[in-house]
Amino acid sequence: KNKYTIKGRTTPLTRRTTPLLLPAALLLDLIMSRPEHTAPAERFYNKREAHKYTESGRLVQIQRSMAKRAVELLNLPKGKSCLLLDIGCGSAISSEQISREGHVWFGCDISRAMLELAKNRSSSKGDLAEVDMGVGIPCRSGSFDGAISISAVQWLCVKQTPTQNPTRRLNKFFKSL
Repeated sequence: KNKYTIKGRTTPLTRRTTPLLLPAALLLDLIMSRPEHTAPAERFYNKREAHKYTESGRLVQIQRSMAKRAVELLNLPKGKSCLLLDIGCGSAISSEQISREGHVWFGCDISRAMLELAKNRSSSKGDLAEVDMGVGIPCRSGSFDGAISISAVQWLCVKQTPTQNPTRRLNKFFKSL
């Protein structure tokens, strides 16, 4: 990003552009660019990025906390082990939380590097599949007692290739659940 536009006026970004002259949203975007805006997930989460993500104590804690809350929100029957779908499971951080809650899981992700990390984790006790959720989840309706997705669905909202249609991909995903 070498320039920004506000109310139709484009201003180039140079070394002399001070942060005080930039709107807060643009400054935040420059500092913390979203990964889904940089490359498709299957390319962004290569071996190096997948390992970095999985080893970040802060991200692991956030994933666990969000997964725990997502499972709570499913309001599953107490004392019954349920089969849950973990959409965009990555390296199975959220899937492990499903196991801690006493449930069985099936995880899918588009990143082969993340799935390799999930397979190699000693505490990973579920099944995995490489799936592009934008073409739909290839499972029979009613196969799962519930589903969670932590930090994955936003990838469908971004056009990653000239032929992709985010609205169509979102529709295919939700209709397949």
